[in-house]
Amino acid sequence: MSSTGTISIREASVDDIPEILRLYAQPGYDDGKVLDEAAARAIFLSMADYPFYRAYLASTAEGAAGIYMLLVMHNLGHLGARSAIVEGVAVDPALHGRGIGRAMMHHACGQAAAQGCYKLALSSNLKRADAHAFYDSLGFRRHGLSFVVETDAAGKDAAA
Repeated sequence: MSSTGTISIREASVDDIPEILRLYAQPGYDDGKVLDEAAARAIFLSMADYPFYRAYLASTAEGAAGIYMLLVMHNLGHLGARSAIVEGVAVDPALHGRGIGRAMMHHACGQAAAQGCYKLALSSNLKRADAHAFYDSLGFRRHGLSFVVETDAAGKDAAA
């Protein structure tokens, strides 16, 4: 666990699923829709199949305050150097502006460095201008373009 002031960050466990789902149940994240608890547990447990795919939970005295996922990938390119992707960043809207997102991204950078990653990447929806300014303030630089295509599986039950 790492701590920044009154913010602590630890690897999440399957027992944290109710709090994780609460953090994702906000209007700006999937329109407030979340998985049911059983599907979330199944997905969480399947993350153990990856060499390094973790969920990290940030907490304050008020309880669970933020969540992010970190995936570390091995590469054949870049001389075998690993890379990391941050996904699923969410902070309790009532706790915005308290440094929780900043602490989580510093934590993610530290985790990526500890895993020997040459870069840490994330993508953010074009309409999230406040998030872009936040990532800019942390020293992330805009690099290239992110492209997305919906697959035939889009919208289907992810746990199926």
